[in-house]
Amino acid sequence: MDYYDILIDGISAEIYVSRIIHTRSWIAAELSDGRYGIALHDKLQSRERMFPTLEGLTARKAAEAVRSWNLLEASEAMAVINAFYNTEERLDKLSARCGFDKSCTQGFSTEGKKVALIGHLVLQPDALKGASEVYIIERDPKPGDYPDSACEYILPESDIVIMTASAAINKTLPRLLELSKNAVSIIIGPTTPLCPELKALGIDRLSGMAVRDKVTFEAWATASHGSPYKHGDVFMI
Repeated sequence: MDYYDILIDGISAEIYVSRIIHTRSWIAAELSDGRYGIALHDKLQSRERMFPTLEGLTARKAAEAVRSWNLLEASEAMAVINAFYNTEERLDKLSARCGFDKSCTQGFSTEGKKVALIGHLVLQPDALKGASEVYIIERDPKPGDYPDSACEYILPESDIVIMTASAAINKTLPRLLELSKNAVSIIIGPTTPLCPELKALGIDRLSGMAVRDKVTFEAWATASHGSPYKHGDVFMI
C-alpha cells in the first residue's frame, strides 16, 4: 500500500464529515463524533472535484479525495484524515505528546551530515547542528535555494531529508520518499497525520500537531495567516 492507501484504510466508515471550514491558510474538518483536524489550504482548482462536497460523506469516503487533482478538494480530504488521526486521545495512547522545544531531528545525529529541506521549514535552532551541507529545495526558490527539480539529484545523496507533510496534497510526497529511501526521512508540519503505520514506507519520524481548541483556532485562522502551532499540542513518533 502507498501513503494514501494506508491513511484511507485506517479510517472508520461509521463516522461522517460534519463540517469543512476554509480559512486563510488552513482548511479544517469536523467529524460527526467531534474529532477535528486541519491541513494546508491549497487553493488550486484547475481540475474538477471528485465529490461536489465532502460534507455528509463518511470520513473514509471523503478521505479518498486526498487523491484528487483538484488540490483544494485534496486539502479538504487531508483535513478529514487528520481529524480522524490527530486527536488528544491518540497523542496519549501512542505516547506521542512532546513539547515545542523538541527538535524533529532529536535522536538522529546531524554532525557532518548532508541535510535536505523540502521547503523553508521552521526548525528548532539545534535541529541542523553540525551539518556539513544544508540544501533548501523550493517550488518558488529564493536566492540560495534549489528549484524543486533538484530533488531528483540531491535527495539520493542526502543523509537526512526533512519534508513538509503538505507535499501529500500536491502528490509529490510519494516520489520524495522514494528518492529519500537511503536517508533518514522526517515528515513535519501541521498537515502531518499521527499514523504510525506510515513508517512501513521507510519514514523514520512523523511530527505534527492536534488542534487543542477548535473555536479559538477558527477565530485565529479566519483572521490571520501563519503557523497554527500555538493552537495545538505537538506530537512526534
